[in-house]
Amino acid sequence: MALKAAAICICANRSHSHSVVTYLGSKPSGSVLNLRFERKWECWAVSDQRAKTPVEDEKPPAPELGLPEETDETQIIETRGLHKDLNALPRPLSATNLSSSPSGGSKVRVAYQGIPGAYSEAAALNAYPKCETVPCDQFEAAFKAVELWLVDRAVLPIENSVGGSIHRNFDLLLCHRLHIVGEVQLVVNHCLLGLPGVRKEELKRVLSHPQALDQCEVSLNKLGVIRVSAYDTAGAAQIVASEGLRDTGAVASARAADIYGLDILAEKIQDDSDNITRFLMLAREPIIPGTDRPHKTSIVFTLEEGPGVLFKALAVFALRGINLSKALNIFLSQMQVQIESRPQRKRPLRVVDDSNKGSAKYFDYLFYIDFEASMAEPRAQYALGHLQEFARFLRVLGCYPMYTALWK
Repeated sequence: MALKAAAICICANRSHSHSVVTYLGSKPSGSVLNLRFERKWECWAVSDQRAKTPVEDEKPPAPELGLPEETDETQIIETRGLHKDLNALPRPLSATNLSSSPSGGSKVRVAYQGIPGAYSEAAALNAYPKCETVPCDQFEAAFKAVELWLVDRAVLPIENSVGGSIHRNFDLLLCHRLHIVGEVQLVVNHCLLGLPGVRKEELKRVLSHPQALDQCEVSLNKLGVIRVSAYDTAGAAQIVASEGLRDTGAVASARAADIYGLDILAEKIQDDSDNITRFLMLAREPIIPGTDRPHKTSIVFTLEEGPGVLFKALAVFALRGINLSKALNIFLSQMQVQIESRPQRKRPLRVVDDSNKGSAKYFDYLFYIDFEASMAEPRAQYALGHLQEFARFLRVLGCYPMYTALWK
């Protein structure tokens, strides 16, 4: 029987306080792929909850350059006149002010964090070449924009080969009812930008996101410039252009230079040439998993305390020949696996059902794993069924085709 639509659900094993996940048709006629038999299946999700403590992936403080925190776009045009269409650029949505209305056109609307010229926008255009991109000021605003039907998709970074995992987005995956439907990998090529006619030797300061500055440490040290943190890379380019700062450069993309009328003073200034960011494509509904091409499944789970429990949990995949892939490497019995863990001891998650009833639950650690198998394969279903024997909580974040190409 063909599945018409799918939603991700969690099965509560009341007798053992365990949870496991399956795919359940979102329509009454949908089919069910049960991982365990003779159980009552209930739909669960995680409520909207913002992190109570700041993390490294959130916006850094505004740069101390005597620049206004909020820049009027009309003033930008009058100040420099470098980009006549700057006032036509879309204003970023915020999590508290999602005032943009859905487009009446046929284009797919894709939310990303940042402003035009950001690397996230480039990833969104690579994932959906003919889409209409919608900027958001924070990651959570992008999640909410999809939930509220203001956009169709969101493309958000999850890990960087140099900077590591974007922990804020791991948290938000649990706090919202969105599903991973794809991934895209983007090669990050940092450029040094400046006002037209300025030489890089004239620069005294360089403005950019803290991670971009760290990734270009060697090149910036050779210039002997002061590094100043900004909200994001494209925002740094906008500040330099709007304020006409001839002694200040920006580390951003070549696209940002084109948008904000800046010159590219140097290209590929990152220290590591293999600088790759992985982005997730998020949607309101999951896609139907297949076996016609390689798939990846992302899950999150917690475990009972005890010796060897993590080893047992990972063994359910090894026993079935399923390869694991993630950002943080852990070595177990001479076998390298990849797993990401997030401490949650003092941060409860409110697990709710479809009637929005639930209670806060505390987990010592959350483990995020990507494994290379489709939920349509019996071995993946049996592996999750086996994992349920050790897991206190288990949720499938998405099953989606593996991305094999790199976009530059």
